Amino acid sequence: MESILTSGLEQGLLYCFMVLGVFITFRVLDFPDLTVDGSLPLGAAVTAALVANGQSPLTATLAGVGAGLCAGVVTGLLHIVLKSGESDATNYGPKLLAGILTMTALYTVNLRVMGRSNTPLLNVETLFDKLAAFLSISMTNWQTIAALAVLAVLVKYVLDWFLHTEFGLCLQATGDNEQMIRALGTNTDFTRVIGLSLANGLVALSGSLVAQQQGFADVGMGIGTIVAGLAGVIMGEVLFGMRNISWVLFSVIGGSIVYRLLIAVSLRLGIAPTDLKLLTAALVVVALAVPTVRRKVVRA
Repeated sequence: MESILTSGLEQGLLYCFMVLGVFITFRVLDFPDLTVDGSLPLGAAVTAALVANGQSPLTATLAGVGAGLCAGVVTGLLHIVLKSGESDATNYGPKLLAGILTMTALYTVNLRVMGRSNTPLLNVETLFDKLAAFLSISMTNWQTIAALAVLAVLVKYVLDWFLHTEFGLCLQATGDNEQMIRALGTNTDFTRVIGLSLANGLVALSGSLVAQQQGFADVGMGIGTIVAGLAGVIMGEVLFGMRNISWVLFSVIGGSIVYRLLIAVSLRLGIAPTDLKLLTAALVVVALAVPTVRRKVVRA
């Protein structure tokens, strides 16, 4: 039982940054961004390539995040080029296409960065090893969980602060009502590019940390990331509610942990790893159906 708990907590905290990124694109910007399937392995690939070549793990992690930021900028610029007219608030075609194009291109970029499809990180110092040496401790599962929890809370509060700044409020308004915020003189194209960049930087951070924790980076590790991210977002909103933006950020992190705990329990119960994608899709459907069923029961 303890192994299930530690595994679920560790994986949930590793991927919570990715879920926060998906939350920014889907809920804050109202932008169905498929770039995340490519930006997660991009963060892992850049970090793994640099660490394997002797660079500092901290520098490599920051470089991975920077690569994710650039991927988001590319998606935003592609969206500007592809969209027609002044606003596409109700037209998701250019948004989807921009994300698909960037995601497809990133597959080749990731192969070029690593020089192969898989880069092992055996016998090299990772960020977790650096932290263990700095604190003079052995990095057990619970120590890793504690370190990731501290980082998750820090990132949450930085995001909370950012979303309550003037620019952050413009970011939220762009997703809620693009025509209104554009009429007030805000450049929504620029705002959206920054939002996409931030979201994919968070996704790349997850990829970087996952690669260092599991000991390798793989070009295919981003497959299904968008569905897993949505599962975390929706579960968090359903289970913990949506009182305000500050609370929702905590809910999203909680949703990521709950989702990974469910995956860990499912594996322990004997579900084949090859069936996990089907399980993820089923969990998303159930989470989406819960609010509707709840409303019908209340009305009855």
